[in-house]
Amino acid sequence: MARFFFNRRGPDPETADASRRLSAMVRSHLALSEDDGVTVSEIACSHPECGDAETVVLIMRLGRATEAVKVLKAMRLVTEEDLRQALAAAPA
Repeated sequence: MARFFFNRRGPDPETADASRRLSAMVRSHLALSEDDGVTVSEIACSHPECGDAETVVLIMRLGRATEAVKVLKAMRLVTEEDLRQALAAAPA
């Protein structure tokens, strides 16, 4: 059964800040250009390791297929080291 998050209180400033922070880290770590895109999202997760939420990073580079990287943590809990490990484990 699929689980979804419904935020009835409106945008969460803490999540928005975490998204911007992680996006900037990805751009810096991968030396992306302004033409490349990065999105960071938090989705529901049923895996025992992720505590109900996981972070998904999409990397969209010009002329290449979109790459997806997952971290089994809520977005606000993802550290720079978590992100580096996830990016290193991603297929090139």
